[in-house]
Amino acid sequence: MYLRTKNNHEIIILHATAEDWEGAMALAWRTFSLYNAPDYTKEGCESFIEFISSEMLRKAFMLGRYRLLLAKDGDDIIGLAGLRENNHISLLFVDAAYQGLGVGRALVSCIEDYLYERDVLPLDNEDDKILDVLYERAEGHYMTVFSAPGAEDFYRSLGFERFGDEGVERGITYIPMIKREKVS
Repeated sequence: MYLRTKNNHEIIILHATAEDWEGAMALAWRTFSLYNAPDYTKEGCESFIEFISSEMLRKAFMLGRYRLLLAKDGDDIIGLAGLRENNHISLLFVDAAYQGLGVGRALVSCIEDYLYERDVLPLDNEDDKILDVLYERAEGHYMTVFSAPGAEDFYRSLGFERFGDEGVERGITYIPMIKREKVS
């Protein structure tokens, strides 16, 4: 998928490769540090860095059990969105310089298309095709996210709604949200 922003950047959204992992997690940390960390406890910040640095998460990605989509401006990773547990959006981050340009919205749209088997993002190579067979797609046509408090309005604008109370786990504050596919 291509996205042309208001300031004429041409952004491409694609599946991450093993070579993208470190750069993607660095973007997640930079963006978290800027927008989320100031409101979190030390425990929350440590939990976040532990999650994105975990060997278990990297292995899940390498085995195709954790999908990661990237938004790139040329060679620069400027956004990312992960998909875990078949239908849960994880680690949606957009570089500060690209916020408000539709990058986050495009990433969520691509995840939605992937989940509901609307083949928008082609699998570029045989390894991707093999991994795609291993990845189970959501049943029931819905997706969830644990929104950071400051991102709730963004998710609402995409059609998500709360399905529980705000919670805190290991110092990370979250709002459980869900979006169901509209059946025509």
